[in-house]
Amino acid sequence: MKKRVLTTRENLPGTGPDRLAGAAEVVAWSGTGRPGPDELAALARGVSAVLALGNDPVDAALMDAAGPALRVVSLASMGFDNVDRDAAAERGIVVTHTPGVLAETTADLAFALILAARRRIGAAGAGLAAGSWDLFRMRDFLGLDVHGATLGLIGYGQIGRAVARRAQGFGMRVLHHDPYAAEDGLSTPVSLAVLLAESDVVSLHVPLTPETRHLISARELAAMKPTATLVSTARGGVVDERALLDAVRAGRLHSAGLDVFAREPMGRELSPLVAEPYVVTLPHIGSATEATRAAMVDLAVDNILDVLADRPARTPLPGGPALPGAPAAPTGAGA
Repeated sequence: MKKRVLTTRENLPGTGPDRLAGAAEVVAWSGTGRPGPDELAALARGVSAVLALGNDPVDAALMDAAGPALRVVSLASMGFDNVDRDAAAERGIVVTHTPGVLAETTADLAFALILAARRRIGAAGAGLAAGSWDLFRMRDFLGLDVHGATLGLIGYGQIGRAVARRAQGFGMRVLHHDPYAAEDGLSTPVSLAVLLAESDVVSLHVPLTPETRHLISARELAAMKPTATLVSTARGGVVDERALLDAVRAGRLHSAGLDVFAREPMGRELSPLVAEPYVVTLPHIGSATEATRAAMVDLAVDNILDVLADRPARTPLPGGPALPGAPAAPTGAGA
């Protein structure tokens, strides 16, 4: 009899969904909006695997609803803050994610945010659309240069290194702060204090953990240059959004570019940051290309099929087991 697998969305891209359907009985959340914990738990009874998107909650209640059959939670995302990792470890459940396949695409988006925020592209485009371009004025929509600026990367894993490579083409000086990262010649390792003080652009590339929640708060923002730009394609909770809003409005920070927010999705209850003329905001599209989203789902499916076939998962979370009951995997530096 086929094992049952829960997917938290229908109509996923890539070849993975068809391969999964050929090997297991697939049940999927078919509602509108983001599924809540109760809805997912109701569907999870007796499943051997869960394929979840990066902001769908996979908590202890869902794991208990699935029961002892649940062997693997496979995330179609690089981030993993939506999963109760302690509950998974207690139950011997493997948790996997999709590093690597989205690094280059997310780095493209991070650099797009750097350019858009520094050069005020969003505000200039909105002014054009509003019909305000009636005269050429030397002081309209003045931004700040990207070429030759200093870029500070907080977190220097796959995405951070990909952003550093892009910065070379703009002649940027690149710094990074990541105690787990190896040097690669693209960037100079420095303390967080030095990075904040010297960077014209600070770009965030860390997972959301208890240690990184509000890593950028009022204190860190005050340590940055008033002409600096903060960019985040990490997770919304890494930044204290109220402190960021206050800093931009008071002119203590030049600009920001955000692809992630503490509350996702927003619906019609928008963060006040969305309306700020010196803040560029996007709806978490860092990995949103056809090829990359398909590759993420395909890898998530590969992880499920491997674990259900008693093979090690391809990309278990750092520090977690690759098979139920197996020793923990080694933690990758800067991953």
